Parts: sequence; C-alpha cells; structure tokens
Amino acid sequence: QVQLVESGGGSVQAGGSLRLSCAASQYLFTVGWFRQAPGKEREGVAAIFSGAISAYADSVKGRFSISKDSANNWYLQMNSLKPEDTAMYYCAARADAEWSGSLQEGRYKFWGQGTQVTVSS
Repeated sequence: QVQLVESGGGSVQAGGSLRLSCAASQYLFTVGWFRQAPGKEREGVAAIFSGAISAYADSVKGRFSISKDSANNWYLQMNSLKPEDTAMYYCAARADAEWSGSLQEGRYKFWGQGTQVTVSS
C-alpha cells in the first residue's frame, strides 16, 4: 500500500510563497497535486510523470512548479499566491504508469491526508 504524507502548508499573505512536500513510501510514476476549497469540487493543480513531464491547471501556470528529488519526495513550489489559492492541498499517486488525464482525480488511487494553505489579502 502506497503511503503519502504532505507537509509545508500554512498561512501566507497574497504575493507570498510556500513549498509543499509529499513524501512517498515508494517510487511512483505519476504524482499529482490537487486542492479543494470549501464548497468547491476538488481540482487538479499540477502533475508530474517520471520526474520530468509536467502539467498545470491554467489557474496556476507560471506561478506553481512541481518537481521531484532523487528520493521519493515530490514538491509543489507556489509563488505569487492569491487568496483564491486558499484550499486543502492533497498529494496523490496513480497506480498505473500512465500520463494521460493526469489532472483528473479519478485517475488517482492513493491520496495523502492533505495540508491546508491559507492566503490572506
């Protein structure tokens, strides 16, 4: 069973930065970051395949960056944060070695517990 543990959330003012971390119990081909704001559906923010190929939601392009280190850790660097980025952020992993649809939550089998990000204006 894959285990994912997120960290790095917190409160920041608009324009600030945060880096979220996701520690996995094993190597994973495709890892995504999702977020869910109160009263809204969970949405895909960013995903990365084999530590190299990445995709981003339009709302975060140019501000967020997903990466992987040499161990089983994935990161979401969030810059120029806006109040609308406030949400619970989840790290997720697919059970397959596929890339298509990697911003769709239905493609992911394993989920972390989430970390809260709050951006104040």
